[in-house]
Amino acid sequence: KFGLKYNYPELPHVSIWDDGTTMRSWKDLDRTCEGIAEFSPKDAEAYRKFVKASQSVLPMFMAGLYQPPFPMGAFMAMMDQSDEGRFLLDVMQRSALDVVEQYFESDRLKIHIVRLVTENLQMPDELGTGFGAFLMPGIIHTFGVSQPVGGSGELSKSLVRAIEHFGGEVRCNAEVRRVVVSSGKAKGLELIDGEVFTARDGVIGAIHPHVLRKFVAETPEPVLKRAERVTPSTFSINLLHLALEKRATLKVGEGFEAVMTELMDFHTVRDMCIEYDKLRRGEVSPRLIAGGDNTTNDHSRAPDGGGIFYGVNFAPYNLHDGGPTAWDRVKDDHADRALNEYRKYFNGLDESNIIGKLVRSPLDHERDSPASFVKGDIHGCAPFFYQTVGHRPTPDLGSLRVPGVEGLYLVGPFMHPGGGVFGAGRATAIQMMDDLDIDYDKVLAGGVQ
Repeated sequence: KFGLKYNYPELPHVSIWDDGTTMRSWKDLDRTCEGIAEFSPKDAEAYRKFVKASQSVLPMFMAGLYQPPFPMGAFMAMMDQSDEGRFLLDVMQRSALDVVEQYFESDRLKIHIVRLVTENLQMPDELGTGFGAFLMPGIIHTFGVSQPVGGSGELSKSLVRAIEHFGGEVRCNAEVRRVVVSSGKAKGLELIDGEVFTARDGVIGAIHPHVLRKFVAETPEPVLKRAERVTPSTFSINLLHLALEKRATLKVGEGFEAVMTELMDFHTVRDMCIEYDKLRRGEVSPRLIAGGDNTTNDHSRAPDGGGIFYGVNFAPYNLHDGGPTAWDRVKDDHADRALNEYRKYFNGLDESNIIGKLVRSPLDHERDSPASFVKGDIHGCAPFFYQTVGHRPTPDLGSLRVPGVEGLYLVGPFMHPGGGVFGAGRATAIQMMDDLDIDYDKVLAGGVQ
């Protein structure tokens, strides 16, 4: 109704190596397994079983994505009642590398899966992050992966149109100083220019746990202290945007244009892990890259024949040489090193074809969204097991409410279920409606008038 449309390409995910080796995850499982069988018939069969197991738990998992999370204790008790539940608990507490090592023999397939799930800003060997490696193949071969027509900005625009349709207003350049709290209840918002908005039913805010004290000082001190201990993701991204005169094309040829493209010049799990280890030490590896030309599957994003290249280079927020503030000095140099790596895989990235360039560092991400992307973490906080379900981001805040401040509700990537475009604000809406004795299902059934 509000103009939003998504494309679902047949090829969600591809891995491309510098020697021309490739691996494709089609939405079609049979087609994917045929490709795996070309280098490992054993892994092809193992992968099919792996995906079927993943798909079997999707209904339960997907239902939990879009509603208030289970309390951790109840979740653990429920999962511990069956063999399947205990298996999932085991997977959730392992690392992605643990999971693929148990199921597959070829480094090519292991790297293919692990590189994908590290886009969740998790290291290959971090314990408590293994569920992504188990779940993502099931999602890919069940739902595919979507791209918004016209770019992700179209989601924001359509949301604005929806808000205005229902009588709301979106204010830009309206920086919030604090949540107005009186008698233990959120009463509204005060802007930095002194303007005050009074709330009727409640206040909803994307307020990172680390800055909760700044915006809601009335929060009980124990809640604030626990919020300030929330663990950020181990790394962020140095992001390169390029406007191209002509669309970039893959050197491996046609038929490999995926939504998610991982690019690698390492061929063993060991060499991959060596590059990721650099992130822990505050170093940037230009070899940890992904990306592609987003006009390949959506020509509306650029003038006819033009291209929009989107390049992701994993990078730490806190640089070993100079700390976070050094990013302003070195971000372009790191982007240029990454660009030299992209050129191994793409035609059309020479300087003569580049008509515009924008680099956004982890420090820039924090500046762009200082109440949400704290320490450059575009996923809010680390996806570790102890920061999942009702404990994301803390046990106090996992209910999507702030203890001691009635009527204040939280949204954001640091809340359940995690970073990414999940439409997860639905969970907060359900919680708020429940508190206000509004029948969510009845409202939803009424549709948009």
